Amino acid sequence: MTLDTFYAILSGICFTLAGLWWNVANSRKDWLKVSSLRSLAGGVYASFLIPGVMSLGAQIGGENKLVWRSIFAIAAIFGMVFTTRLLTYLRKLGQVGFFGRTRWLVILIYALVLIVGIFPELVGPLGLAPIQVEALLLCIIVLTGNGLAWEVMANSPPA
Repeated sequence: MTLDTFYAILSGICFTLAGLWWNVANSRKDWLKVSSLRSLAGGVYASFLIPGVMSLGAQIGGENKLVWRSIFAIAAIFGMVFTTRLLTYLRKLGQVGFFGRTRWLVILIYALVLIVGIFPELVGPLGLAPIQVEALLLCIIVLTGNGLAWEVMANSPPA
């Protein structure tokens, strides 16, 4: 599979998951009435939206490395900010499972995405292209986002 195909598939998956999460949030109107629960639902949504935007950026950039690197760096900053806010809401609610408790690791993964975007030469010893390393990191972000979505949905925090 080419990287173009990978990122096309990943962006489709991310935006589909974001749409499915809209349905979950829409079915839980009580979440949308309480600020902290609305922010929690928004944080889960961002867990899919931000990697989707990065995947689109990888496709838009094509051979222009500055484009995808810039998009990844900016999106990683947003990812760190939104994940930090999400972590705050998860702690307030106190009903977190494994993915909620370890969400701080996602902030570190976004930091790695940012570092590779700014300093792509650092991945040279790995024998992979920087865009491939970013792809692996995005897979981890999306997988942990799925786990978090399940935990939030299954635990159904009270309003």
